[in-house]
Amino acid sequence: MEASSLPIDSCTKEHQKIYRDWFNIADSDRDGRVTGNDATKFFAMSKLSRQELKQIWAIADSKRQGYLGLKEFIVAMQLISWAQAGHEITFDILKSSGKLQITNFSDLENIGLPAMEGVDALAAFFLLALLSQKKKDFATNGVHDINGSNHHQVPASAKWFTSKSSKKIPPSAVTSVVDGLKRLYIEKLKPLESTYRFNDFVSPSLTNSDFDAKPMVMLLGQYSTGKTTFIKHLLQCDYPGAHIGPEPTTDRFVVVMSGPDERSIPGNTIAVQADLPFGGLTTFGGAFLSKFECSQMPHPLLDQITFVDTPGVLSGEKQRTQRSYDFTGVISWFAAKCDLILLLFDPHKLDISDEFKRVISCLRGNDDKIRVVLNKAHQVDTQQLMRVYGALMWSLGKVLNTPEVVRVYIGSFNDNQINEADVDQLGQDLFEKEQDDLLKDLLDIPRKACDRRINEFVKRARAAKINAYIVSHLKKEMPSMMGKAKAQQRLIDNLQDEFAKVQREYHLPPGDFPSVEHYREVLNNYNIDKFEKLKPKLVQAVDDMLGYEVPELLKNFRNPYE
Repeated sequence: MEASSLPIDSCTKEHQKIYRDWFNIADSDRDGRVTGNDATKFFAMSKLSRQELKQIWAIADSKRQGYLGLKEFIVAMQLISWAQAGHEITFDILKSSGKLQITNFSDLENIGLPAMEGVDALAAFFLLALLSQKKKDFATNGVHDINGSNHHQVPASAKWFTSKSSKKIPPSAVTSVVDGLKRLYIEKLKPLESTYRFNDFVSPSLTNSDFDAKPMVMLLGQYSTGKTTFIKHLLQCDYPGAHIGPEPTTDRFVVVMSGPDERSIPGNTIAVQADLPFGGLTTFGGAFLSKFECSQMPHPLLDQITFVDTPGVLSGEKQRTQRSYDFTGVISWFAAKCDLILLLFDPHKLDISDEFKRVISCLRGNDDKIRVVLNKAHQVDTQQLMRVYGALMWSLGKVLNTPEVVRVYIGSFNDNQINEADVDQLGQDLFEKEQDDLLKDLLDIPRKACDRRINEFVKRARAAKINAYIVSHLKKEMPSMMGKAKAQQRLIDNLQDEFAKVQREYHLPPGDFPSVEHYREVLNNYNIDKFEKLKPKLVQAVDDMLGYEVPELLKNFRNPYE
């Protein structure tokens, strides 16, 4: 349930001012966030049952951040007022247009302020505390007016409520799950990564923008399978720089994200912006950055999700022409960052070329993110569609190398109305249900973004541990005096066997190990003898983080009414 989908902007300015005052009272740390502890104290004045408050918190904190900002706080206040009026609070997805709403909330904008018993007394106490603090500040700083007397002009109550106290938050304070992950990464995981060159072998170091970035959805497929049209269909409008045609129109990676106005930003510019999570793309060089751009526009969906449009995967003679940059490397980089990966197919383009095989292969480790979309399904009749679906599943089974069946969505995702004469009733019903399922999957992404970050963080920590074991093992196998060059070449040639030794020694699952070929390629640029020996304290710190600190973090920021 997305809090932003509720009609909070329709409440009157007077109500918004009161909600803002209440928010400042509830915000005990003066950091612009109402935590679970703050909420349990303030929401208790509503006299609602614990079960009702549990549901209200779950809706307001839909992204599981562990706190409420002003916008989410207003949603919670409106829900409290709605519950006090005797209405039941239930969850349901009603609209297939891509928006979420709550059952029977059509009159929510007309609801009055909630009854909060004791809030007036608390507001008076809060005002007196601020007045007292202000007088101390005047006395300490010696502020005088032009006549030499103390200047005690009291501003309007709204100014008092919006002012913040001088209480400072310590750097180690954690006010959300994301803040906690940032701290754990800097204090526990990053030292292990730096010591054993994790950024060179596996993935670049994380920055604050990587933790704060919006969820991303990447679209992959051959040219003219409808990737750009799919994004346009979701946005219900064109985005800057979008080109659609039967030929390979998208020749670059385009990140479609929210912005104050419509504009396209070149790749070299976007890669150096510290507030965006694309700094790691500089490692692919100027040849790639010239084929990378960011398309910004104001849009409610882009406030929640960022889309990554990719060049059409080549086939036939075209794939024998080398691209000027590491195409599969870039795909792998984006796959690690994305929350969902959509593979688009056309009923008339089911063949999986060599380049497409390499692209799907580089998605290894992100299998849970992959979904398949059989687009333009209206171009074939029901009998042909059944055969096309079977052929697609057979082709994917040979490439994905997993016993599980991948989820395939069938439909025609474009803005053009499908001629009912071209589609029978069975096909029309199928397309509508499949489109609803896919939209539901997409709308679940922002709600699950926090869970995804935790999942990726834990996965990264496990990969960093395995990298440390491998690097330290290779260092241990090097001779202390003579024959170092021969020993290094022997280790690189027999890297698969060395991986097996590490696996047996530390009882590690083989599926967690990196690609041998990629590891071998990186090792050729290093002197193994210069690597660090295993430092048990660094590994133990990561083990303690995974065993105790991450679970404790999740416990502190769960629903406070559970």
